[in-house]
Amino acid sequence: MKIIFFLFFLSTSVFASRVDTLVVFSQSMQKNLKNVVILPDTYQNTSKPFSVLYLLHGASGNYKDWISLVPEIKEYADQYNIIIVCPDGDQFSWYFDSLVNDKMKYETYISKELIKAIDEKYKTKRSVKGRAITGLSMGGHGAFYLTFKHPDVFGAAGSMSGGMNLVKFSDSWRIAEQLGDYSEHPENWKKNTIINMTHLIEGKNIKLIFDCGVDDFFYEVNKELHEKMLNQNIPHNYTERPGKHDWNYWPISIKYHMVFFDSFFTEIESN
Repeated sequence: MKIIFFLFFLSTSVFASRVDTLVVFSQSMQKNLKNVVILPDTYQNTSKPFSVLYLLHGASGNYKDWISLVPEIKEYADQYNIIIVCPDGDQFSWYFDSLVNDKMKYETYISKELIKAIDEKYKTKRSVKGRAITGLSMGGHGAFYLTFKHPDVFGAAGSMSGGMNLVKFSDSWRIAEQLGDYSEHPENWKKNTIINMTHLIEGKNIKLIFDCGVDDFFYEVNKELHEKMLNQNIPHNYTERPGKHDWNYWPISIKYHMVFFDSFFTEIESN
């Protein structure tokens, strides 16, 4: 794997996070992809490996969304002493290996190629116990999708305002470009949306957190997922609160997710 590394930002202070841009060549898609990598302030002063949180953007977004719109995540890397990685998932990949477009392999990219690149470049805990993933909207569905399909890669997952049942939105956000038109390929949709994938994690020790605003167009599908998980006895942390599908809601959500993942990483370290 060919990796191109650029320094995106380097603080002059010894006690501040460092933000890199790591460009990774995806063998599966034959192209370079940029990723923001936030290193905690302690990174240079220890040889110990760090836990990693992968933070996914939403539809029409890119790898810079989180660092640009919620710059506090740099402080969270310091506060919780973890590495935060914000990958580029294309504007409308939905983090699938597309079933109709061979050039879209974002499941493979995130779960294999990017993981390998991050582990090779940085001091990371190279196991499921040291990795978590979360995201918003398209990235919320993506974080659960990648974890449900690859429980050997991520030990904890979260979703903020995630599209948990894509079948109900078959005409939206160019999802058909990855799964095919629903009228022609209904099974592609039914098999690859979170609400129908919960059986994949039954009996597995994966830590899950998700939330949605009550005025969000994804509110009902999140509530349905919560109720289904209750019926299947799948442990999870679910919250609904006032809010819409916007950047007023997600900076609050990420605070809760950081506490949840810190608990996961801390519990692993103490065992």
